[in-house]
Amino acid sequence: MSSVTQIAPTPVAPAVTRPRSRKRLRKAGWNVLGLVVLAVMVFPVYWMVSTAFKPGHDILSYTPQWIPTHPVLSNFTDAIHQQFFWNAVKNSLIVTTVVVVLSLVLAFLAALALAKFSFYGRKPFIVVILGVQMVPLAALIIPLYILMSRVHQVDKLSGVIVMYLTFVLPFAVWTLRGFLLGVPKELEESAMVDGATRFGAFVRILLPLLGPGLVATSIFAFIQAWNEFIIAYVFLHTPEKQTLMVWLASFTTLRGTDWGPLMAGATLCSLPVIVFFVLVQRKIAFGLTAGAVKG
Repeated sequence: MSSVTQIAPTPVAPAVTRPRSRKRLRKAGWNVLGLVVLAVMVFPVYWMVSTAFKPGHDILSYTPQWIPTHPVLSNFTDAIHQQFFWNAVKNSLIVTTVVVVLSLVLAFLAALALAKFSFYGRKPFIVVILGVQMVPLAALIIPLYILMSRVHQVDKLSGVIVMYLTFVLPFAVWTLRGFLLGVPKELEESAMVDGATRFGAFVRILLPLLGPGLVATSIFAFIQAWNEFIIAYVFLHTPEKQTLMVWLASFTTLRGTDWGPLMAGATLCSLPVIVFFVLVQRKIAFGLTAGAVKG
């Protein structure tokens, strides 16, 4: 008689569940780390907004008031009625709008030449663009001030606009060049094979696909021009010509800092950036699909 030996099946469930459990723990750990980083980044903004609604005794209290129990709007009215507020708003809007438009136009033309054409000195020019971004802005203040004073552009908005373009343009050119290199040449060639001219292929195919790049560059230029303080503080002496960031510094005096109106003014200054981002962020999704060619 032959005996049949039964072999017990090897348990595989624990071996399968261990990698899955480790993967879940790793994912949960990254999620917790991301939430911690988010909380650290958001907390200053929350504290600014909450302080703007607090009365003076809550702001100066030794016990922190995490949530304004008695919100007030007097800080906002004091900030709005502060001297030269509307002049600062007008100056900031003028400077930021001109910087965004000029940076987009000039950066797009320069990026197009760097990405689509080969010419002598193209690689050194790219290296120069990267080198300019590595120079600290504080190291350029004195030579720029001497240069702008010789051409009589100190204490003028036009001089500030030129200064802003000097540090916005290099990054804008580099960003748009990356977007242009990411667009396949076959799309333009297909449009030209179908009868479109080179300019028509550029307008109908290439330009819509650059929507995300143009939006991202405009957001960067807007934030940099709107939030810049050092250049505006050094080059603009007349209070009527100062921007909002310099106007905020007027709340800090020798008698102390008026924290309530200061936080209210900072909150008002951050609203245009949020509004601008909300208006243009939809164009990012549109540019990803616009101009696509059916196969």
